[in-house]
Amino acid sequence: MAITKLVAKRSTCLRRSVGAILVKNKRILATGYNGAPAGLRHCEEVGCVRENSAIPSGVRHELCRGLHAEQNVIIQAAYHGISIGGATLYCTNKPCVICSKMLINAGIRVIYYEEGYDDPLSDQMFSEAGLQVERLKV
Repeated sequence: MAITKLVAKRSTCLRRSVGAILVKNKRILATGYNGAPAGLRHCEEVGCVRENSAIPSGVRHELCRGLHAEQNVIIQAAYHGISIGGATLYCTNKPCVICSKMLINAGIRVIYYEEGYDDPLSDQMFSEAGLQVERLKV
């Protein structure tokens, strides 16, 4: 989790810094943090769409310039041709329902997180898919 927190420091989000790493057989496969897509201006430069529109945390995830750390870690693995089926995700925050669906389809089997917001649909989907999800109290 210490490495995940270090990855989160690369975040360009003004509201929350999140880091994620995928691990398999005790090896780090990929890392991700939340922020704007590669080559686009960061929220630090253009302002936060969610803040400017008074959108509360945990809703309307699509109204944001940035990608979530979990999305970016999956994308990084795909971009570099790294298989992540059966991997474990370490994330500073509990995945939202959008990321949950992606993680399930990517074949992630175990998720460890440190903090996050309540998302009952995400919990239900993880349970139904048989994923082990555990909060680490660090």
